[in-house]
Formats: sequence, structure tokens, C-alpha cells
Amino acid sequence: MNSLPCSPGVDFKKLSLMEALDLAVTVEEEARDRYVELADALSIAHTPEASEFFRKMARMEEKHRVALLTKRRASFGDRPSTVGRLQIFDIEAPDYDTVRVFMTVRQALEVALQSERKARAFFKAALAETTDLEARFLFAELVAEESDHEAYVLAELARQATDPWGDPPGDPADYSDEPVSQ
Repeated sequence: MNSLPCSPGVDFKKLSLMEALDLAVTVEEEARDRYVELADALSIAHTPEASEFFRKMARMEEKHRVALLTKRRASFGDRPSTVGRLQIFDIEAPDYDTVRVFMTVRQALEVALQSERKARAFFKAALAETTDLEARFLFAELVAEESDHEAYVLAELARQATDPWGDPPGDPADYSDEPVSQ
């Protein structure tokens, strides 16, 4: 049916604009929720800088989700969504196993960078398979938006590299809370 990963049940060759918008809204929603979960986990682990960065990313995803939802409602009213979370998984959301206790800001940025690149690659592949002209325009916009997010994260990484108060010295594994032998 489709050759795109993490999207069972979505036939991109037959995707309408409404379905493309539903897909995009769901992807942004999943990413927002995952960033919030990661921020909460890192807050509990007393790594406020990394936690705040994930909260900032969650706000960016929410802003993008609201813009897409507004566009969808303007074109299609309150018609029910055609895409659910079971049809997409981890398209843009950071992987749970990438987060560590005592994660540094740099590590959080690298996780976000992977997520934005993953989303851009997904939307680029969807663009290549979709035949509906309006849906293609939407996917092209989404590729550009994810590229902007990637550029933002890269700029933050560059800024972090010059920050003398950035990551703590040594290996983050040194701060692990895993049991060690005596």
C-alpha cells in the first residue's frame, strides 16, 4: 500500500489535501506530546536546561500544529479526521530510548536534530509519492518547515559549542544513577 515507514494504512498515492492535513496535524501533535513527556522526565531528573529545551521544542510543534489545524478547518470545517495515531508512529517524535538521566543540553539538541531530520525525510518521501497537487504543495511546505526547525537546532548547537557553561565535564555516564559494584 505504501512504502513510507511508520505509516501503516496510509496510501500516499491517493492522499487528498484533507488527509494530508490530518496526517500533518497528527505528526505535529505526536511530536509535541513526546517533547512534553521528555521535558517532564528530565525535569524530574533535575536537568532543567535540557528539560527547558524540550519544552521550547514542544511549543514550536504546538504552534505548527495549530497553524495546520487552522488551515484544515478553514478548508474542511469540522469534518472528522481521517488519520489517527495508530497510522503514524515516531515520524517526528524523539525516540524514548534517546533520553538519559542527567542529559546535557547538547545531548537534548542532538535528539531534537535527529527528530527534525526524521520528519523532513518523511515529508520529503510523502511528497515524492503523493499525486494530489494541493497535498504535494502542503508536503513541500512541511519539508521547508522541518528544514527551518533543523536550522534552528543547528544554530542552538553552534551556540552551545561556544558556551563555557554548557555541558558538564566528563562523560555523562559518570553521572548515571545505575547501580555500580562496590
